Order: sequence, then C-alpha cells, then structure tokens
Amino acid sequence: MDFLKLIQQLDELLYEVMSWLIFYPVTLWRALTRPLKMMDYSEAELTDPAERQYTDTLSPPLFLMLTLVLSHALELSLVGQSDVVLAKTGLGALVDDDSTFILMRVAFFSIFPLVMAARLVRARNVKLDRTPLKPPFYSQCYVTAPFALMVGLSSILMRFKTVEWTLAGFALLLFALLWFGTLQIFWFAQHLRVSRWRAALHASRAMVEGLVVFVLVSLAFI
Repeated sequence: MDFLKLIQQLDELLYEVMSWLIFYPVTLWRALTRPLKMMDYSEAELTDPAERQYTDTLSPPLFLMLTLVLSHALELSLVGQSDVVLAKTGLGALVDDDSTFILMRVAFFSIFPLVMAARLVRARNVKLDRTPLKPPFYSQCYVTAPFALMVGLSSILMRFKTVEWTLAGFALLLFALLWFGTLQIFWFAQHLRVSRWRAALHASRAMVEGLVVFVLVSLAFI
C-alpha cells in the first residue's frame, strides 16, 4: 500500500513538473503584458479553495523561484559561474554550489515583495500579521519575477566586459527599475485609493527600503 501511494505521488509530481513547461511561459507572458491584472488575479485566486487556486498559471512564489532558476541557468550557459560562488569571501563562503546560490537569490529578490506588501499593510493602518500580508506579497511576486529576470540579464550583459554590452546592461537595468517602480505607483494608487503623487511617495519609500536591505545583505557576500 505504501508503495502504491509512493507511485501515485510520483505520478502527480511528474505531471506537476511537466505542466510547468506550459504554464511558466503563459504566466511570464501575462506578467509582462498585463502585470497589474495579474496582481489583481493573484489576490482573487487566494479567495478560492486551495485546490482551485492558480489552475491556469503558476502560483506567484513558484513563478518567482522558477524565474530565478532560469536566470541562473542562462548565466551559467553564457558567462559561467557567478563570482559569489567562485570568490568564497564573507558569507559567500557558505554559497558553495548552484542550489545554495539559487536559494540565496530567491531570498534576496523576495525582499521586494515583502517590503512592498508590508508598506501597503502599514499604509492601510492594519495590524501587520500574516493574514493581511499574504495577498499583497503573492501579487508582488508576479511582477518581481520579470524584474528579477531583467536584472539577471543586465548582469549577464555587463559581465561580457565590453563597452557596448556594458551600456546595454545598464540600459536594461534602468528599464527594469523604471518598469518596476511605475507598476508600484499604479498598484499603491489602486489599493490605497490615493493620487498617483501620494502613491509615488509610498512606492519610492518601499523601493528605497527594499534596495537598502538588498544592498546591505549583498555586501555581506562580497
């Protein structure tokens, strides 16, 4: 009986993993072309029973994680291993393989959804706990994933170490920041029902907080 249960679990796992080949590109396309609608969709899906959530897309945290796996795979194939893994300085000494490095990247980029979600909850004057934090965190994962992919691609371009590729990398990084920041302004304006100027203040504060935490933690690995 235990063996049959194991076979059934493996069968479900295989189907789930293979379905990613369809639903990852679908989710990425929607996140790039309709990011605000995907953020609303994410929050709406959380109101459904667990077995009916995200049936036509990937769940937001899984989408973010797979995007970072894809980014890392592109880095390995185009420019080789990351300097963090090779240098082994500071806390980087703890990052000794690809799996650990991917987990580190997931933790790093999850800072942004967490900070944005926490800023929204505080701006609503709601007690900060797990229940009100989860929906905005999930919705933010849908736009953080493309942002992380663009940041990863910009890093790859800059590692080619030619003037043209370096400028292209900086341009992509600037575009990623503007794209992500603009979405945050619309998102805060929509959920807080405030003007875009006030939403920009909330978005700017959250972006600065997220970037400061991101940079401070990154410095520990140099």
